[in-house]
This record gives sequence, C-alpha cells and structure tokens, in this order.
Amino acid sequence: MTGSRGPLVSFVGAGPGATDLLTLRAIRVLEEADIVVWARSLIDEGILEFVREDAETLPSDGLTLEDVADIYARAAEEGLHVARIQSGDPAVYGSVHEQMQICMRLGLPWEIVPGVSSLGAAAAALGQELTVPDLSQTLILTRKPVRTSMPQNEKLVELARHGTTLVLFLSIRRPRELQQDLLDGGYAEDTPCAVVYRASWPDEVVIRCPLSELGQSIRDAKLTTHSLILVGPALAADTMPGARSSTYDPCFAHRFRKRRPEQKRALDGMPGKGVPVDHASEPAP
Repeated sequence: MTGSRGPLVSFVGAGPGATDLLTLRAIRVLEEADIVVWARSLIDEGILEFVREDAETLPSDGLTLEDVADIYARAAEEGLHVARIQSGDPAVYGSVHEQMQICMRLGLPWEIVPGVSSLGAAAAALGQELTVPDLSQTLILTRKPVRTSMPQNEKLVELARHGTTLVLFLSIRRPRELQQDLLDGGYAEDTPCAVVYRASWPDEVVIRCPLSELGQSIRDAKLTTHSLILVGPALAADTMPGARSSTYDPCFAHRFRKRRPEQKRALDGMPGKGVPVDHASEPAP
C-alpha cells in the first residue's frame, strides 16, 4: 500500500448522509487511508469514491469492538493508517471513546476529524435557527434510554423541565412513552415538535406537529430508525417575526460598528417571504 500516514487512526465524521457534506479534511483522509472502516447502515456508499483503489474497506456493522481492536493492533504493528468513518460528528453519540482507549493502550496515534452533525442537517431541513433571541437560547442534546442506560441525573422528564429546545437522538422507538415524558416534564400540549428522518438523504422526511400528536405522528409515518426529534419554542419562530439578534441591531454598537439609532425601523413591511430550498428533492450527489 502507498500513501500511508500510519501508524494512525483517524476518527472521521462523515456528516449526516449526503456525500457533498463531507469536509475537505475528511476527503483527504479517505484518499490517504490504507484501511477504511465505515458504518454501512448509516453512511452513503458514495464516500467510497474517495478511497484509494488499493485500500482495504471494511463495513463496521458486522464488527464487535474486539474485532476493531484487532484492526488497530495490525495498524500499529504494520504502520497502517486506518480511517474509522462515523456518521455525523464523532463527538455526538459516536462510540469513539472506547476506541480511543484501545489506541492509547496500543500506543497508536489517533486524531478526530469533525463532521457535520445530523442536528445541523435537521435544522437546515426545517429551515430554522434553533437559538432565537428572546425565545430560546439553549439547546439540550440527549436521548431516551431504550437499550442503552442513562445516568440517573439525566432523566428526560427532568431535562424537559427546562422548557428550552430539546433535541433527541436515537429516541424514535416508544414514541408515546416519549411524548408522555415530555408532557410530564412540563412542556405544554401545543409545544411545537419536528421529526426529521434521514436528514440530507434523498428520502428525507420532515414531520411537524404539536406535542399532543407526536407519538401518533411518528407511528403513522412508521419511523423506527434514523430520526431526530426536536421539541421546543424555537420551532415556532416563523410565527414570531419580532425576534431579532442584537448583533445587527442599529442601536447595538461594537468595535466594528457605531450605533445608528436613526436607522432603526420595522422590517415587517418588507415584501415577499423566502422559501427554503428543498435539497432532499435534488438528485443524490
């Protein structure tokens, strides 16, 4: 094999799905790697077009952590560069912590290549900012325990009591139970919710509903995997046009701009309303 930077393991965020959301750094690592281990069920096969012809490609869905440890041990012994491709960003539910521990035990260098999170892709699909002034300035990223346990101080009911924008990964199963936890935590029945299935993929699905209909909406759509659930006041921002950031307010000064209070004016009268482009309806990249 040629072009190796090894011995090295690169934990690469492949983004939410669309191959054109790979970063330039991720592409460079794919082009250089001797071994590519990728999550076939979560990542578009199109990423393989960036892999060298003589590189070894291994789907991770049939591998255990012990199998992966054997690959890393071989990389350390033979001086190979392994690209471990993760969906989204490795830092969020990436299952890389235990893999880093293996690298440290082997004395094998490793690096993290950040990726576009499915949260960013979901917000793009919704056409919304999730931190809206005077409405919601906090995001809570969490999950509901199904087959994976949660720390006692991170129960969904308790997190819901904050009433801010809540983003739920890996929580699409048991939707009625999820809905009840959110209600018990204090969200009102009319709290806006959104479910985004396979954000940025050609078959992306977006569902909007009030919290009172969340469980049934998920069941009606027959969604059981690959979905992100968003709950909270920021999802109603399109019905609250008065909210605006101080950063670009004429009355707000900073080191690059003086106050211009004479420019202060209402923008509500501006004609037209922008419509987000539906990238999911475009041909697959």
